[in-house]
Amino acid sequence: MTIQPPYPFPNMQEQVAFDRREMQEILTLYGRMVAAGEWRDYGISCLREMAVFSVFRRTAENPLYRIEKHPRLRGRQGMYSVVGMDGRILKRGHDLRTVLRVLERKLIRAVE
Repeated sequence: MTIQPPYPFPNMQEQVAFDRREMQEILTLYGRMVAAGEWRDYGISCLREMAVFSVFRRTAENPLYRIEKHPRLRGRQGMYSVVGMDGRILKRGHDLRTVLRVLERKLIRAVE
């Protein structure tokens, strides 16, 4: 027996989302940045064309970085990208771990 939803949405398209492996990569980096005191909050948006993981220093601010997944760009520049606060694409590629390395460099600091 199948249960029909009370309000069917025939025109509703599927949303793009991060899978479990992708979320593990992102949250591993997020945890290290929180421990370093750089990041404090995050938000996830699953839209029709892309999925976005936004990173905030404070909750009420604009995001410091956005980690985006665009499946339509899979065959071109790569479906993963890191976008800065000013809207510039810092890194784009086919492998999420490689793209996230641009943010890992922020953890390396000179010790005086």
